[in-house]
Amino acid sequence: MAVGKIDRALVADTALRLLNEVGLDGLSLRVIAKELDVKAPALYWHFKDKQALLDEMATRMYRGMVAGTRIPPDTPWRERLLLANRGLRAALLGYRDGAKVFSGSRFTGTDHAVQMEENLRALVDAGFTLRQAVHAFTSVYLYTLGFVTEEQGVYPLPGERRADFDVAGRARMLADFPLAAAAGPVIFEGYDENFEEGLMLLLAGIGARYGID
Repeated sequence: MAVGKIDRALVADTALRLLNEVGLDGLSLRVIAKELDVKAPALYWHFKDKQALLDEMATRMYRGMVAGTRIPPDTPWRERLLLANRGLRAALLGYRDGAKVFSGSRFTGTDHAVQMEENLRALVDAGFTLRQAVHAFTSVYLYTLGFVTEEQGVYPLPGERRADFDVAGRARMLADFPLAAAAGPVIFEGYDENFEEGLMLLLAGIGARYGID
């Protein structure tokens, strides 16, 4: 794909597009350079290494998430965390290995600070201390990242199940452990329902822990 001027946005957008084709392990600056029909060194003017590129990819994913998740200012803290993390999961599921790209990346701008400030303010106004608000906010965020990481291990993309993943085969292998065997469908199927249930458990626990309705 011959292109004109190469800039950070073009490189990151190309990387996000290729991510669904090759996955995170197959994504490299060399692969992206080939897609853009340039030499790999040309990309190092914009990104010193793959992690720098992942940081920009995560930032662009986040911007897309925020654009699609509008949370009114007066939204109660529980509903706010629900909406924010539903939006995060949807954004991560839009890309193969989306959760892995996000994990450990550092945003390249301050876009994330807007929503973070709003979320922490809502928690503090509800009665949380700042420390409690941070624990509540990050616990739910990390739950979402971990959940989607596991989900994408089974479904790399929505509706695209790993060919070698077999719940029935797992049950046969665990025949001597009937409860563990029967847990398979609960763990590895119905991810939408499982995600919501996990969120509700976390939010109930947060409220009980800090005594805040």
